[in-house]
Amino acid sequence: MDEKNVGDSRPDQTHHEGGFRPMAELIEARASESDTLIGGPHYGEFIEQVRELMDRARLANPSDELAKETIVALEQLNARLDEAVVDEWSSPSWTRTDLPARGNITLPPYTVVSGDRDGVTAKVTFRTFHLGGNQAAHGGHISLAFDDILGMTAALATGAVTRTASLTVDYRSVTPLNRELTVRAHAERRDGRKVYLKATMHDGDRLCAEANGLFIVLKPGQP
Repeated sequence: MDEKNVGDSRPDQTHHEGGFRPMAELIEARASESDTLIGGPHYGEFIEQVRELMDRARLANPSDELAKETIVALEQLNARLDEAVVDEWSSPSWTRTDLPARGNITLPPYTVVSGDRDGVTAKVTFRTFHLGGNQAAHGGHISLAFDDILGMTAALATGAVTRTASLTVDYRSVTPLNRELTVRAHAERRDGRKVYLKATMHDGDRLCAEANGLFIVLKPGQP
């Protein structure tokens, strides 16, 4: 997809679907151009190295010398990355379906096992960065994973763009770090623009958490 087509697919003030109009278009177009994936062939490793940095920073206790060295290195790296910053519609970080969490560094990494109108099954791993305490994943990160996967579930169930209206998470047992967990989500019912969904998160047979979500199908042009 060339820059002109990317630009044409962005929403504007007079015509967009909740600011999400380009998503399906860009994902479909980029998937058909696998030899020229946006972000390039090394984007996945780029994201992985950033995650490795986040994991180390979460538990780092650096000496003052190391802290100063790291600050200088990160300042230089951030200045270099400034040259590559683009608007959200041109970023690879939400359309790279070949990567965990579509290449989105803000999400706990997950891969979709299956997904259709009947529901979504995904594998998610909370890393050291997601630590809440005592080797357990932080509840906020668990909620974040549920929110994104339920959003995907709502989109598949309705064929429309939705936003989260309500998300309730019940934490049933400790959610471990660095273990592949299974998330299963499905839409329970729809009432007009309201879509009611449910999801569970398991470590093997053990239920770690479950979520109930209410998502709203957006009207044309609704932000």
